[in-house]
Amino acid sequence: MPNEIVVGISGASGVQYGIRLLEVLQNRAETHLIMSESAKLILKIETEYEVEDVTRLASHVHAPDDLAAPIASGSCQFVAMVIAPCSMRTLGAIANGISDTLITRVGDICLKEGRKLILVPRETPLSLVHLRNMVKAKEAGAIIMPACPGFYSKPKNVSDVIDFIVGRVLDVLGIEHELYKRWEGVH
Repeated sequence: MPNEIVVGISGASGVQYGIRLLEVLQNRAETHLIMSESAKLILKIETEYEVEDVTRLASHVHAPDDLAAPIASGSCQFVAMVIAPCSMRTLGAIANGISDTLITRVGDICLKEGRKLILVPRETPLSLVHLRNMVKAKEAGAIIMPACPGFYSKPKNVSDVIDFIVGRVLDVLGIEHELYKRWEGVH
């Protein structure tokens, strides 16, 4: 089981993905949360959550501009980072080596240290710039997991759709779960 996982919530629609990931990880891993200022605004627009509700879900909380935080160094032994949702601004900065926020700095650390970096972009349609940045991030070692749910599990509501994406993230992290029904093939 992973020890420490950094969860970044950036300013794209879909903050529910990061929140649900934190909920599921609560008793499974030590978590470090970084929420961008834009994510805090999106939180108010898209949910009934307050920032404090989300920060309570994490083991540690870091300010988005705290480049002196322990996780801002490659010597900190976290095992993975998930940015869910990942804005195109955040993805572009990581793809181009721009470490101007704590989220992008930790993403850069994952790439340089060979740790798992899972980016969950939430944007549509995608421009050529978005696609090129995704390719650059992938070539550098990131795992690109767009928030594109499968429907073979027959989701009944939005929570089921969110659980599908979070479950796929947990699969990549190697964390067992029962958030969605797996594909069983056609019989």
